Amino acid sequence: MKALVLSSGGVDSTTCVAMAIDKYGKDNVVTLSVSYGQKHTKELEAAKKIADYYGVEHLYLNLTKIFQYSNCSLLVQSDEEIPEESYAQQLKKSDGKPVSTYVPFRNGLFLSAAASIALSKDCSVIYYGAHSDDAAGNAYPDCSDEFNNAMGEAIYIGSGRQLKVEAPFVKWTKADIVKKGLELNVPYELTWSCYEGGEKPCGKCGTCIDRAKAFAANGIVETF
Repeated sequence: MKALVLSSGGVDSTTCVAMAIDKYGKDNVVTLSVSYGQKHTKELEAAKKIADYYGVEHLYLNLTKIFQYSNCSLLVQSDEEIPEESYAQQLKKSDGKPVSTYVPFRNGLFLSAAASIALSKDCSVIYYGAHSDDAAGNAYPDCSDEFNNAMGEAIYIGSGRQLKVEAPFVKWTKADIVKKGLELNVPYELTWSCYEGGEKPCGKCGTCIDRAKAFAANGIVETF
């Protein structure tokens, strides 16, 4: 079997890459990174470094135009500031809606595009790094178990039952993911999580806060 892994260059997807390689071998793993109009290229650069580190095939897809009408704070055309607070704090102000860094139906689009590419590359499974912390409180609804099950079923049926979707972390916390990654010797020093594109991570955005907590839960204090 071959696996295609959606690789963003962050902690979760990079751990997925390591798990897929551990299960199928590096010659049977392909990584796919997607540009969606984000304000910086740090995460895409990280994904390429990770593919090079593991020696796996790396593909790139530009879907920027699809998101050109969105004012999501992560996107280059947005006039919104990226919040400098935890997702829990952001959700208190969102009236039940996703947080401002939610890119509209991003995972649905990524998985659909990945399905076409995976079938063309003779892959039998797609891995992606959705996890329970991101889905909590409807912050990122396209990271939920319910969403994953629905998309997985649609892709399985739509591919003629040739292709499955694996979200191994969908019921895990980020701390659980880091624990698994440390067991697999994931090169987390190559990853990039921050929503800002500075020389160093800002340490203040939602994903920086979550990353720091996950590593701290595993007895590691990252210094930037």
